[in-house]
Amino acid sequence: QVQLVESGGGSVQPGGSLSLSCALSTYDANSFVIGWFRQRLGNEREGVAAIWRPTPWTSYTDSVKGRFIIFHDESKKTVYLKMNNLKPEDTAIYYCAAGSQGTRWATVGDYTYWGQGTQVTVSS
Repeated sequence: QVQLVESGGGSVQPGGSLSLSCALSTYDANSFVIGWFRQRLGNEREGVAAIWRPTPWTSYTDSVKGRFIIFHDESKKTVYLKMNNLKPEDTAIYYCAAGSQGTRWATVGDYTYWGQGTQVTVSS
């Protein structure tokens, strides 16, 4: 069993930046792909970015390309999401999730473990 704990959410003005962290308690066969998802009020959960640890391979949804960066620190068992040039439409609860090697990165049902979520609010 792998536990994921997100941190780093908060409130920021449009154009600002935030960094989210996802700390894993351990690694197992179901923690090969680490994804960040978000859920806006009244919407379904959507994939934002993912990384295939321990490689540098990453994927992003189109709306965050060029603004968000996902990276990891293997020694700290932590995956980060650096969010720049934030927009009001980025406001959501952000979740990290872990899945096996066969995980389709943007598919919610493919992931095995989930964190509790952290709120990100972008508003002037």
